Amino acid sequence: MHQQYKSCIEACQACANACDHCAASCLQEDDVKSMARCIANDMDCAQICRLAVAYMARGSAHAAALCRLCAQVCRACGEECAKHQMDHCQECAAACRRCAEECERMAAA
Repeated sequence: MHQQYKSCIEACQACANACDHCAASCLQEDDVKSMARCIANDMDCAQICRLAVAYMARGSAHAAALCRLCAQVCRACGEECAKHQMDHCQECAAACRRCAEECERMAAA
């Protein structure tokens, strides 16, 4: 079952990893307080991406609905990360955009 979702699963896994890296890197910035929204979005995004992977891997009937929500969270995270010039934020923003596109495609299928 999960083979039909392979590209979405891979995008979600990559996004979760990018978000984890971004959050950890944000915590090392000089002005951590200014990164609070980015860190919170990273944590939410990583978690929902991993949940979406699990739903798709087991072929849950709710996978499409969860992927629609995942796309929304990824878009919000990507928009926040894009506001920051650090490489880790820019890389995370790109991963979030890719994941949102894959989740939207999967949910529409």
